[in-house]
Amino acid sequence: MRKARRRLFIIAAAGGVLIAAGALAMTAMRDAMVFFYSPAMVAESPPEPGRRVRVGGLVVDGSVERHGSGGADFTVTDGAGEIRVSFGGGLPDLFREGQGIVAEGAFGQTGLFTATSVLAKHDESYMPPEVAAALRESGHWQDDNGYGANAGSGAARPAGAGSR
Repeated sequence: MRKARRRLFIIAAAGGVLIAAGALAMTAMRDAMVFFYSPAMVAESPPEPGRRVRVGGLVVDGSVERHGSGGADFTVTDGAGEIRVSFGGGLPDLFREGQGIVAEGAFGQTGLFTATSVLAKHDESYMPPEVAAALRESGHWQDDNGYGANAGSGAARPAGAGSR
């Protein structure tokens, strides 16, 4: 009986350690996850203030107000909603109006999104996947050939524009 109790104690202790390690890992992963929101999603169901999220879309023409000390305030849209963003750091070289961007930060109590980082697309053909999906859903997506929202779904295309 002594060996059986010792074995049972070891198994119970190992199970407790595994449960504690799993709980610790889940807590760490929850803090590290940052969800993407399109402007339409924010308008429909905004995240709670202070929660770290990513937002993305196209920078609205005429919305950029540059700060004298660096950074800027600007508006991001996906065609179905808009988010006002404030960023105090140095903007990427490729940042401009009409550009697809993804900003990471948090919403304040007033609804202003304060970004801690801003990422701009890196060439004329790249669009962050989350931003492209949000633009497709809102019907504002255009690929390099000018095809609209259904361009990637196998919808009808002009003659001679089939897949290669």
